[in-house]
Amino acid sequence: MQRTRFDNRECPVAQALEIIGEWWSLLIIRDALHGLRRFEDFQASLGIARNMLSRRLKALVAAGILEKHAYSQRPLRHEYRLTAKGRELLPVLVSLLVWGNRWTAPAAGPTTLLVDRGTGEKLEPYLAAAGTPLRHDDLGLAAGPGAGPETRAAFALIREAARARHTAG
Repeated sequence: MQRTRFDNRECPVAQALEIIGEWWSLLIIRDALHGLRRFEDFQASLGIARNMLSRRLKALVAAGILEKHAYSQRPLRHEYRLTAKGRELLPVLVSLLVWGNRWTAPAAGPTTLLVDRGTGEKLEPYLAAAGTPLRHDDLGLAAGPGAGPETRAAFALIREAARARHTAG
């Protein structure tokens, strides 16, 4: 079965999923954020097939998430380092960790905690804007300056549905 492509959509979530939506990609990025750089280390950590890992690494390099650097000439070996674009995925992975701990943890409790590297203290991150925690009911979406007619029409439909819910409720 062929995967649906999102690279022709204006939605930034769809665009991001086109680059990092394949689950091995996020796990590779997670490991890179923890300091793994070499093919063998990713392979050992993930238990992923070598050919799949090779494809995912190439795709992440092509997307500008990772950079490939030679660390040995004979034999030629490379390591993969996160770019600034890749490092900016940290909040995405932290959000997934927090959500996973809340909704998928075993009865004994979370298997992974987010801690301060210096103190070892457990961290409780939250999404905020200007210091105020973000809540679903307070957020909306609007067409940006780069939005085309299809995106503007989709937002008009969302606004109309919201109006209908408001007047019905």
